[in-house]
Amino acid sequence: MRDIENYKFEKRNTLTLVLFVIYLLALIWIILFKLQFSIPVMEEGRIINLIPILGSFDDNGVIRFAEIRVNILAFIPLGIYLCLMNAKRPFVRNVLIIFGLAVAFEAIQFIFAIGRADTTDVLSNTLGGIIGIGIYALLSKILKGRTNKVINVLATVFTVLALLLIVMLLVSHRWVIIR
Repeated sequence: MRDIENYKFEKRNTLTLVLFVIYLLALIWIILFKLQFSIPVMEEGRIINLIPILGSFDDNGVIRFAEIRVNILAFIPLGIYLCLMNAKRPFVRNVLIIFGLAVAFEAIQFIFAIGRADTTDVLSNTLGGIIGIGIYALLSKILKGRTNKVINVLATVFTVLALLLIVMLLVSHRWVIIR
């Protein structure tokens, strides 16, 4: 009986790891490749904004909350996945991992001139990861021992839907030629 439980646990961990890798690849594609198949080069060169929110204004002086919201939403799964893979990892350590990844993305964008490095992005990405940690903690209280199983099922469904959406976008924009 114990061997069956260990097998199910290992199988669930493998699923979590596969889903996490797919999520990271999608995050890289979104942040670094801007949903393209080649790296977009910024014509204006390297840009860095060290003042939070300053780079989030449009030409009319209105804050573009949509971009901030997307940055938050993109990193919520990271917080959830970090907890899924190691629920005993301290909160601060998870936040540092999220913050480090956000800074790494911004640094890569700056170094390769493929996007604007912005502190607002780092802050909103970190906030998204913290929200993900909170969602996992809330689900843990509600679902008790079934938390990882339920989240894995939901993550699988959302991953399949996201991949189908990407395929539909590729086909509809003729990025992929079907013969």
